[in-house]
Amino acid sequence: MKTQPIYPFTAIVGQEKMKLALILNIINPTLSGVLIRGEKGTAKSTAVRALARILPAIPVVRDCPFQLPEGEADGVCRECSRIDCSRAILNSEPVDIHTRGIRVVELPVGATEDRVVGTMDLEHALKKGEKQVEPGILAAAHRGILYVDEVNLLDDHVVDVLLDSAAMGVNTIEREGVSFSHPARFTLVGTMNPEEGELRPQLLDRFGLCVHIEGIQDAEDRVAIMERRAAFDEDPESFCTAWEAESKVVVERIERAIALYPKVTIARDLLFTIAQCCLDVGVDGHRGDIIILKTAKTLAAWNGREEVEKADIDNAAELALPHRVRRQPLMEIADNVQALKKRTATR
Repeated sequence: MKTQPIYPFTAIVGQEKMKLALILNIINPTLSGVLIRGEKGTAKSTAVRALARILPAIPVVRDCPFQLPEGEADGVCRECSRIDCSRAILNSEPVDIHTRGIRVVELPVGATEDRVVGTMDLEHALKKGEKQVEPGILAAAHRGILYVDEVNLLDDHVVDVLLDSAAMGVNTIEREGVSFSHPARFTLVGTMNPEEGELRPQLLDRFGLCVHIEGIQDAEDRVAIMERRAAFDEDPESFCTAWEAESKVVVERIERAIALYPKVTIARDLLFTIAQCCLDVGVDGHRGDIIILKTAKTLAAWNGREEVEKADIDNAAELALPHRVRRQPLMEIADNVQALKKRTATR
C-alpha cells in the first residue's frame, strides 16, 4: 500500500525552538515529552507527523498489539498469551518480524481512561470464559510518538495517566482482578492554545520541555511558507523528493547523537550553575534541575560534543524552566528565562 506523502520536516519555515524540542525528545525519550503552546496554524501537528516520517524503521513482532521487538516480547507474551506470536514465544519457536516506520498515535480529546490504558476484552471473556486484556492507546504508542492535541481540554486524571507512563516507560492495567503490565515508552507531544485555558501547575511540571510558538512576523518568511505549501499541494511527491537530502542529514545527525549521548559528561561546577539557575527563577522541587541536566547533555550530543558547555545549559533552561516557575493567579507563562529572572528580581 502506497503511503501518503507528508510535508517534509526540513521544509518547515521557522519555529526552530519547536523543531529542536521535538528532536531532543527523539534523541533522549527520558526528557518526558514536550508541550507546545501557541496559536493555531503554526505547523505543530505538521512538525510531529513529518518528524516521524523521516525516522528510521523499527523491527516489530508481526500482529503484536504492544509494538514489541523480538527480544522484548518474551516477558510480555508469557503474560499475554493472546496471539500466535505468544504461543511461539512460549514454545521457543521463531516469530515473524517485520519493519515499519515510527507511528504517530493521536489521542482524541474525549478519550476515556479505559481507552487510554486498556481494559478487559469482554467479548473474549463471554465467548471463551477467559480473562484477556484489550490493549489501549498506550500500547499502540509504544516506540512511537503519542500526539495529544488540545491537551489542556483532557480530563486531568487522563493526563496524569499519560504523564506517569511517559515518565516510567511502563503501563499497568488493573481490571477485574487482573494485573497486566507492558512497556509504554513513547515521545509525548502535547499542544494547546493558552486562550482556551491552562493546565494545572502540577501537570505542567510533568512535561519535560515547553515551547511557546506564534505566527511568523517576517513577510519574506511568510511568503516562503505560502510558496512551499503551494508547491507541496501541486506535486507532493516531487516536493518531498526535493527535500530528501536535507531530511537524510537530519536523520543521520539524530542517529549520531543517540549513539553519543551515553558518552556525554558534565563538569561538577556546571551542576551548580544549573542549581543556581533554578533557585534564581523560583522553581519548586527538583524536576527542573534534572530535566535541564538531561537536556543540556542531549544538546551537547546533538552538536557532536562529549562534554556539556555553559551554552548548553542556557539553551536547556530556555526549554525546561518557563512552565515550572511559580506564578501568581492570571500571570502568563514567560517565553524565556531572561523574562523569568527579570520577573523574579522585581518581586
